[in-house]
Amino acid sequence: MSGLHLIVSLMTPGHFRHAWRLPYADPLAYVDIDHFTRLTRIAEEASIDAVFLGDGPALGNAIEEAPGTGLDPLVLLGHVAATTRNIGVVITSSTTYNSPYNLARRFQTLDHVTKGRAAANIVTTGTPAAAANFGLSEHPDKETRYRRAWEFLDVVTRLWDSWEPGWLVADKASGHFADASKVHAIDHEGEFFSVAGPLPVAPGPQGRPVLVQAGGSEGGLRLAGDFADVVFTVAQTKAKAVAFRTDIRQRAAAAGRRPDDVKVSLGVVVLVSATEAEARARAEQLYATLPITRLTTELLANLGLHEGAFGSDDPIALSDLPDAIPAGAFSTGFSASTRAQIAESPRTPRELIISGAGGSGHRLLVGSAEQVADDLESWYRAGTADGFTIMPAETAVDLENFATLVVPILRERGLFHRDDRASTLRERLGLRFPHQIVADGRSA
Repeated sequence: MSGLHLIVSLMTPGHFRHAWRLPYADPLAYVDIDHFTRLTRIAEEASIDAVFLGDGPALGNAIEEAPGTGLDPLVLLGHVAATTRNIGVVITSSTTYNSPYNLARRFQTLDHVTKGRAAANIVTTGTPAAAANFGLSEHPDKETRYRRAWEFLDVVTRLWDSWEPGWLVADKASGHFADASKVHAIDHEGEFFSVAGPLPVAPGPQGRPVLVQAGGSEGGLRLAGDFADVVFTVAQTKAKAVAFRTDIRQRAAAAGRRPDDVKVSLGVVVLVSATEAEARARAEQLYATLPITRLTTELLANLGLHEGAFGSDDPIALSDLPDAIPAGAFSTGFSASTRAQIAESPRTPRELIISGAGGSGHRLLVGSAEQVADDLESWYRAGTADGFTIMPAETAVDLENFATLVVPILRERGLFHRDDRASTLRERLGLRFPHQIVADGRSA
């Protein structure tokens, strides 16, 4: 293995969404640009590959208990990119509530502006409340959203490829600037979109911005295999993680790509301190902020169980669950991950909520820097992922602790190293450039 990649989430106050309740926490940090700039610079100093911010185009009822996603990630991460030189920015955008032409142009522009550090995290938006913000009477069902997403990414990637290499002539004597035969309309007519193209701007330093995708349903897995450069995933067990990575690589090959053309990034919620005792004490503080009763109700619904069927401290066995993940589950990936935990042994909702970092569904890792490094090394060497998306339990504390305490250990072990010659995010992640893919005779 050549070394793992590291992406860090800037979600604030953290992936324990109620961390704002801690005595020293700033409740308004999630809209403080200085907070995000400081953390991004810390991540860059540690040579972390990219920062990431999730997003959703609606304000949910949870605002009564905790901050929402807050600032628009394109504006926010565009700003922090301008204050840094090397670190990539992974920006969440919805295919359900965007147009492919505008998104393709924005990210092509951002790739130029950042000199090759732009990545688009493509989501289909699972929040029904978003529909009313965009003039729709109802939120599209999951199958429709993923069908639209596939066509969306087909259009976006064709727009990014609408300028061929060698388009620039720049003959000052003759006044011939560009070879128009190398700039193509795409003339797309589909179920959801009609887009002529081409883009008004040539490809940036990466050829294409990096495409990131997350989703454990069949529609999401198809998108990952056909289009994604990086796939975010969730897993509570090594076996599930290995099986997911194997499946994604097989899907990429079936789509005419090399298996290594897609990298799997496993989300892990990290709470790390100088000592295990300190980390455990901080964890207890965070557990105390959780609204266990409400989170139990949400957990049961995502598992296909009726409200009140189990109390917060009642064990749930695999035999208690429906045979299949319910169609109405908010996240197929999170539901599958939780089922895998229960399959190992019965768990109470409280145990599942805590091990899933307060309801996020991602695995919670608590310990000293050595313990966190040991765990990540074990999972990486088991073939669970090509790297990790580190999701700080309490962002203001755990991002800096991870960057300054854990990353040096991973470096010493030869697990994380950077080539200073890598000037783009695509290079840092070990991804091929589009022209290399075409030259290899494979699908771009």
